[in-house]
Amino acid sequence: MPYVKKPTLSEKFTLSILVRGSAKKMEISCFLSMTIKGTFERLSGLATISRHETAFAITPDVIRIKSQEAQLNPRKREILALHRGDTDALQRMLNAVQPGSYVRPHRHLCPPKAELLIILSGAMAFVSFLDDGSPDRQTFALLHPTRGSLAVDCREGVWHTFFALEPDTVVCEVKAGPYDPAAGKEFAPWAPAEDAPEAASYLASLEQTFRACVTG
Repeated sequence: MPYVKKPTLSEKFTLSILVRGSAKKMEISCFLSMTIKGTFERLSGLATISRHETAFAITPDVIRIKSQEAQLNPRKREILALHRGDTDALQRMLNAVQPGSYVRPHRHLCPPKAELLIILSGAMAFVSFLDDGSPDRQTFALLHPTRGSLAVDCREGVWHTFFALEPDTVVCEVKAGPYDPAAGKEFAPWAPAEDAPEAASYLASLEQTFRACVTG
């Protein structure tokens, strides 16, 4: 039987993904992510899922690997799902986010779901908005293991976004399930889409407002 070399945790491979609804393919470089009890299976160009059967420890190596994958991803972020699937009653995941990654403001209203963010590494800005799109400065939160809050809980129906203030920022997200991709979130009509030309300047403006208000 021929010997097949298995990739190590630090080896990269290129993943070709067919973009739904088009003939275009997106290629990203990924690190093979392995656990003692199983592997991380690639779900899409943005997410992997842990296939552990009993318990899974979130170690510094896991944080490092997901941060590396986020850096290589064109969207500058990567998810590691910890739940078994979309039908789970409780959705848990790690979200590794690099500076410059834009998450379009959104809310979870139909059905109504709250969202909990817990900082694991780096620094993250949490911004909520009024219905007219104005940032709600009273609820700004800096998530940082030592210099800010450790977690933020966002009620259902609240417009919000978050972005990395430091490289290799990773948060743990918790939301009620099940997850329906068609109705998981409602995007704010007053905010640019992620692929819009003005998305970068909008994110830069939000970060400037946040830093002036929270970090001085």
